[in-house]
Amino acid sequence: MIEIYGAVASRAARNLWMLEELGLEYELKEVSPGSEASKHADYLHINPNGKVPAMVDGETVLWESMAINLYLAEKYGGLKPQSPEDWGRACQWSFWGMLEAEAHLQNFLFHSVLLPEEKRKPDKVQTALTALQKPLGVLNEALAGRDYLLDSGFSVADLNLAAIFSWGKMARLDLSAYPNLRSWLNSCLERDAYRRVFPRKK
Repeated sequence: MIEIYGAVASRAARNLWMLEELGLEYELKEVSPGSEASKHADYLHINPNGKVPAMVDGETVLWESMAINLYLAEKYGGLKPQSPEDWGRACQWSFWGMLEAEAHLQNFLFHSVLLPEEKRKPDKVQTALTALQKPLGVLNEALAGRDYLLDSGFSVADLNLAAIFSWGKMARLDLSAYPNLRSWLNSCLERDAYRRVFPRKK
């Protein structure tokens, strides 16, 4: 059985979503970011960085959430585009999301919602909003006239990017100027597999 080390409230969530989409059996080993468990020798043997997530699949040990998802798509076949060109585009969008948007969305989320009021820094929120304008525009334009990033339908590319941009939704980021992106993101986050990881509050 596949083991995922991490927590739902961490980047491990994108791996749990992928596993749910693929219908694979897995076990979540609770390791919170920065916790004592993440510094324990047993965990450092799996991920010497002491960060989450990490994955153990038989003899295969991987860390970095995007690498784990791309591996799962490659090994188990689900959500992987069939052509080399679209596989390249799936990797392109996954890495683009990490490099161009993730850190800004994380800052926006922490300083507008997650941190205690006294620790929030409005200047970091504004800096993040300014930096996000270009990637939001790029993704919005890429989604013009289409439901998903690739012609093959919902793929690992959409999952990886939607997992990143879901942080903006959590932080109530205004996406009204980006209707294509907003529609796409809402559609991705309505998927049953995502809802199994993040059930709606009653």
